[in-house]
Amino acid sequence: MKESSTLGLYLHIPFCRSKCDYCDFYSVAGQDGRMDDYQRALLGHIAETGPRTKNQVVNSVYIGGGTPTWYGERRIRGLLIAIKKQFKLSKDVEITMEANPDSVDLKSLCRLRRAGVNRISFGMQSACYEELKAVHRPHTFEQVRQAVAVARKAKIRNLSLDLIYGLPGQGMESWKQSVEAALALEPEHLSCYGLTVEEDTPLARRVEQGEILPDDDEQAERYLWTVERLAMAGYEQYEVSNFARRGFQSRHNLRYWMGQPYVGLGASAHSDFGDCRYSFVRDVDSYIQGVLEGGELLAEKEHIPHRERGSEYLMLRLRTTHGIEEWEYRREYYMNFDPIAAKLAEYEQRGWAGRSGQRWHFTPEGFLLSNRLIGELLDLQEASTLANTLERLKAGLGAPESAVSQNTVP
Repeated sequence: MKESSTLGLYLHIPFCRSKCDYCDFYSVAGQDGRMDDYQRALLGHIAETGPRTKNQVVNSVYIGGGTPTWYGERRIRGLLIAIKKQFKLSKDVEITMEANPDSVDLKSLCRLRRAGVNRISFGMQSACYEELKAVHRPHTFEQVRQAVAVARKAKIRNLSLDLIYGLPGQGMESWKQSVEAALALEPEHLSCYGLTVEEDTPLARRVEQGEILPDDDEQAERYLWTVERLAMAGYEQYEVSNFARRGFQSRHNLRYWMGQPYVGLGASAHSDFGDCRYSFVRDVDSYIQGVLEGGELLAEKEHIPHRERGSEYLMLRLRTTHGIEEWEYRREYYMNFDPIAAKLAEYEQRGWAGRSGQRWHFTPEGFLLSNRLIGELLDLQEASTLANTLERLKAGLGAPESAVSQNTVP
């Protein structure tokens, strides 16, 4: 099946037991009384959206949040029943559910597995109690261990753990201990993220008040050690922060990085579908009203010019070890690759990029600088496209196809 004929589906569950100090995703604590109305809105949105995707097969479903397991097994099963009814699912569809270790039990996971959930992502973050407590994570590492055991007993064979390096009070040794503790649980997938201080979060306010966090050099040291350690343990890096055993890459997240279409449903959910990118209101009450009462539902909507897709190709695929390829780029976006190839060759000399066959990709050292390096490549792309456009206009040929929006309203 061609990737262009497949679709990813994301459902956002914004409810949490409590908010973590670093979290910038849209989530709410203390609003459990709105869960039933939110469920009615989501079910209505699923019923409305499914028929619009009848020509595409959904091969990945991701239920994220928030804390979907806090939302309740019964509601999640209801959503999955509706999805199976309204969308065309592939036989091997990957259905992922995010979960906090303190909010799962054997009975609920068995029911969810029978309903279709075949992949779970646990937010472990650290094996150190003091580090978890420092950012108000609502669980202990012992609960992580118990949750993994329960998931295995429920016959869920695809399990991912999230870890964060750079947490308050974390040192290199405690980070190593967390990684080793995660490896001992034998997950199929690991996501290892550097802590980012997001605006308007409790952690940002703590930093403003003088709290000191591990600096960039310390984070870089932990990152490079992690890449090497996980490779030794049999986990292949396939994206800046993601590692998997062979055959267990996250199908849904790869859709984002490979520029493939996806539809998001729920408060603050984003979509990229039908040459259009859009998102829904970042508020539970407004989302419910928008779906059930015909209120304003969209927060943003824009058509994506073909030229911008060329920029996204560079920006997103260079986050992956799959990387980019000259003729793929020329064929899809009608753009000159020569300036980009020259710059990548320069990066190669400095140990920041490498080649696998005809494909260019960043090295782990390059990933650490990827924001800067991708910015430089995008500047080169813009300059090359502008120069080409001016040459064509002088020759009376008109602007190249890549400089013209070719999109239609979906």
